[in-house]
Amino acid sequence: MNFESFREKMGYQPILLGTFALLASGALAWASNATGGAIAAAEAKDLRDSLSEVLPQGFADNDFLNDKLEIERDGKMVTIYRARQGETVKGAVFKVGERGYAAEIQVLMAVDAEGKTLGVRVIKHAETPGLGDKIEVKKDPWIKDFDGKGLGNPAPEKWGVKKDGGIFDQFAGATITPRAVVKAVKGGLDFYAAHRKEILGDKS
Repeated sequence: MNFESFREKMGYQPILLGTFALLASGALAWASNATGGAIAAAEAKDLRDSLSEVLPQGFADNDFLNDKLEIERDGKMVTIYRARQGETVKGAVFKVGERGYAAEIQVLMAVDAEGKTLGVRVIKHAETPGLGDKIEVKKDPWIKDFDGKGLGNPAPEKWGVKKDGGIFDQFAGATITPRAVVKAVKGGLDFYAAHRKEILGDKS
């Protein structure tokens, strides 16, 4: 191979590489557009299922995902999904969190218009399997003890685990975990009480 033919072949390489890069980018963009809708739909379904899990069946007749507002709490925005019957807001669903033994425990909770808990579920945690994971409803019914509770029931000093003088059970070898969940739920009720009128759309 002489030098001229070698140089000509070398000249084609950047062009070929650029062409392949453009084709690859186009393919990735097409795949992203093609799957993006399906992923968004799946995420919306998961969120809708989670919201429905903490609300009694038939409690509301609206689409929670399209009826929401954001309110700041401790420097972070909290998304509140409102549950309605007709035009009346009957309750709200939102996430709260507290530091557990290993990491933050995220709790999804629903309250009625008066601030009474309708349902509570732990949706994310990194607690010790076999000990702290009893906060999951599929592992233990403990989390259902919050149903029907409010700021006056129990009294403020009773919002804790029994080891701390409260009414909620703790787990053997994992007191930090239920303590964090109790604190999260109590904090969520305080948050709702502070913003109740805004959430309900009460302008009086």
